[in-house]
Amino acid sequence: MHNITESIKYIGVSDKELKIFENQYPLKNGMAYNSYFIDDEKLAVFDTVDAAKTDEWLENLESALAGRQPDYLIISHLEPDHSANVSLLVQKFPEITLVASAKAFAMLGQFFDIPAGVKKLAVKEGDTLCLGKHTLSFIMAPMIHWPEVIMTYEQSERVLFSADAFGKFGAFDCDEDWACEARRYYFNIVGKYGQPVQTLLKKVLALDVRVICALHGPVLSENLEYYINLYNTWSSYSVESEGVFIAYASIYGNTEKAVFKLKEILEKKGCPRVAISNLAKDDIAEAVADAFRYGKEVFMAASYDGGVFPPMEAFLCHLKSKAFQNRRVALVENGSWGPTAARAMKALIEPMKNITLCDKSVTIKTTLSKANETQLEELADEILA
Repeated sequence: MHNITESIKYIGVSDKELKIFENQYPLKNGMAYNSYFIDDEKLAVFDTVDAAKTDEWLENLESALAGRQPDYLIISHLEPDHSANVSLLVQKFPEITLVASAKAFAMLGQFFDIPAGVKKLAVKEGDTLCLGKHTLSFIMAPMIHWPEVIMTYEQSERVLFSADAFGKFGAFDCDEDWACEARRYYFNIVGKYGQPVQTLLKKVLALDVRVICALHGPVLSENLEYYINLYNTWSSYSVESEGVFIAYASIYGNTEKAVFKLKEILEKKGCPRVAISNLAKDDIAEAVADAFRYGKEVFMAASYDGGVFPPMEAFLCHLKSKAFQNRRVALVENGSWGPTAARAMKALIEPMKNITLCDKSVTIKTTLSKANETQLEELADEILA
């Protein structure tokens, strides 16, 4: 536990041993499950934590309470990594009032058997709750990234409790670049919901926010414009970094050799950065994040069973599910006797919004030929245009 301000305390926990989040996202530095406490005439707890860290969280909460009873539990988000201990808190403190959106209360019974007599306060946009010196104002944030989500703005100290928005992978105190793991978190978990995030950002910009307290990652208290601008770029599906992203799926290494030849060509032509992901071996969540980061993409894959090598198929399906859009894409296929990868990739890409497919494509038949190298030169000119 430590103080964010004199009255607002961090009582969350980190699971530094956790290696994979939601059974799909590899973790380099564990995961933070953030919870907060406001000490005033009325005592307010903001969210609980994942069940794996119940005991440690309860110790932090009891230390903050110092023998007192909490008056309110603000439920920002019902996802189990934040709500796992709601029922336990009600059992320990039966006089507590649960504060959430009406949608959250409609869903609550799916998660817990809450006794009928528990006090509930359903809040809507602009409702306020006075704790004494602190006044909470509630912001509806549906589909960021669940339908019941609320955020809370504390007016006196200008703190935004932002639910999963502005969160990231990694333990609370890990020393790493925020943008890298926040980008990977955003596009893989929130990325599909760009329009709701845009709507939320308009609400945030209308407030005088000095501190952002997310449910994952660090408390943000400096250079908030940087984080908000990144969220605006990400949620508007705009280009964050100049360069080309090459995602490839190679079976025996011949397509991979073409990848690095193309990288060499692009760099000689002045491309500021060429990022590469081996879809058969690398973290697909990182590849998804890089696809959204750059505005120009080259997808290179071997043909397989009359279609495309499955790692590429899975990657493109991930992009589709995350509303991939507003990008220029070039295709390179490999096929020893019946090249089919480009056709299969094109069929997966065409339904995506505002994707410009380059006219040039390259077909490799097993190994890269001199003619293919010339074709890669032409493809590089088009993708960089």
